[in-house]
Amino acid sequence: MIKSLKKNQIIIFAVALALIAAGYLNYSAQNKNTAIAWSEIDNTKVSGIGDARLVTSNNIVEQSVNTNEIVNNDNNTDDSSVETTSKVTEDTKKYFYESRLERERMYSEMLESYQIIISEDNVSADEKTNAQAEIRNINNQRNAIMIAENLIKNKGFEDTIVFVNKDSVSVVVMSDSIEEAEIAQIQSIIQRELNVNVENIHISNK
Repeated sequence: MIKSLKKNQIIIFAVALALIAAGYLNYSAQNKNTAIAWSEIDNTKVSGIGDARLVTSNNIVEQSVNTNEIVNNDNNTDDSSVETTSKVTEDTKKYFYESRLERERMYSEMLESYQIIISEDNVSADEKTNAQAEIRNINNQRNAIMIAENLIKNKGFEDTIVFVNKDSVSVVVMSDSIEEAEIAQIQSIIQRELNVNVENIHISNK
């Protein structure tokens, strides 16, 4: 009887060991598979996150580069436009400045020549009188031109230059265009200040 119980216990113990071993092996296999699965998931997530950040970063950099290119292109265009506009403006201002200097140089030379006539001892009284009259005419004309130019600029023009050639007067204004009303105003000023007929007034813009 005792031997029979021991034999049964041994069998039960062996079966229990077998079950425990099988359970352990099954648990290890499940853990291994679970670990592999989580490793794959984590790698996928990390890889996905890494790619997303990289793409986002590239997009930002590319967008930044493109934006800089656009800004640079705009700046280059603006600089070129400004430079061209500035050059035209400077050239135009230079024209009026140099034209005014040339006109004053011409008047100065004329006045100097008449002053020489007046100072000469061998010149007749009539010639000296005529020279004095010419000096007055030149000074009057210079004053009339100065007044006319100031009045024309008061009409909204940045600058203007007036040339008188006997009975003909040429007026150049600094402007992209001239309206008919502005032409009429300039003609009225020139007629009044320089006593010139309308048909002898020539107006242009620069």
